[in-house]
Amino acid sequence: MTGLETRLTLLADSITLHIQQARDQVKRAVNTAMVQSYWQIGCLIVEDEQQGQERAAYGKQQLKHLSQVLTDRLGKGFDVTNLRNMRRFYLAFPIRETVSLELNWSHYNLLTRIENEAARNWYMQETISQSWSVRALERQISTLYYERLLSSKEKQLVEQEAQDKTQALVESPKDYLRDPYILDFLNLQDQTYQENELEQAIISHLQQFLLALGKGFAFVERQQRIRFDDEDFYIDLVFYNFKLKCFLLVDLKLGKLKHQDVGQMDTYVRLYDEQRKSHDDNPTIGLVLCSEKSEAVVKYSVLADQQQLFAAQYLPYLPSEEELKRVLERERQQAMVRLQARELRDE
Repeated sequence: MTGLETRLTLLADSITLHIQQARDQVKRAVNTAMVQSYWQIGCLIVEDEQQGQERAAYGKQQLKHLSQVLTDRLGKGFDVTNLRNMRRFYLAFPIRETVSLELNWSHYNLLTRIENEAARNWYMQETISQSWSVRALERQISTLYYERLLSSKEKQLVEQEAQDKTQALVESPKDYLRDPYILDFLNLQDQTYQENELEQAIISHLQQFLLALGKGFAFVERQQRIRFDDEDFYIDLVFYNFKLKCFLLVDLKLGKLKHQDVGQMDTYVRLYDEQRKSHDDNPTIGLVLCSEKSEAVVKYSVLADQQQLFAAQYLPYLPSEEELKRVLERERQQAMVRLQARELRDE
């Protein structure tokens, strides 16, 4: 390595370190502002609730109205569920000094669901000392780590198992940017962060293909969010078919199709029927598209009690799985060519 190359390498190292430190500062600042703001909102809600005479009706009436006003003024992130989460946050940590700013809002959203105060405080301290990501904390709570540790005579084995299982559950910068709570708090549009470029390219052309079929498809939304039990789900593409009078949900997976991918789409379909379908709409159907390098897999998702309706009335207006498979394989190849050509231009 020449003297010039060595000097440039050292300069690049210094710049990299500076940027990484700056990014960490921004992340900490956002987390601090978010946690403090949501604790204060929870406090204000509880104080207002305690002043009202009809406390039992508070959650159904005042929170709904408050949610509408805040959403109109501030954007996403202030639906009734989130406001209840903030209220629960304050009730779980009523003393502000006990709220650690080393944890983010997603951590606290998990912690406040733990009713046992001793367990909640233990998980909180362990998350701080072990630097658990949100996924790691969720895993430990779901496997009853605290309870198993208390009851086990082989505590070291339990601790080692927990450590081994959480080593891979580390948050990356991309995970942080994809966090819907962060995006809502900063009032950012979330679509940009939801998919990688290859996935976006394939989705764009599949959207054009379905609209060009001439079988009654109308485009509704990309990356549409639905919520269930305080958890957000994003649907890649949503269409409405005017001939069938039903919604079509499309989810694209890159890599091998897993059994839970189909199960997840069944959940989307069920939630969509409950939350979005009108009384005069027919049952929602799902479509899972799995794009692998070697093979494409396409599966329609229909709830068990709708199989007969799907076969008799829906199929004539829908592209077949084989037809979609051919389109998916072609679009992946073309998308790869386009992305590779762009990378060559940028070099």
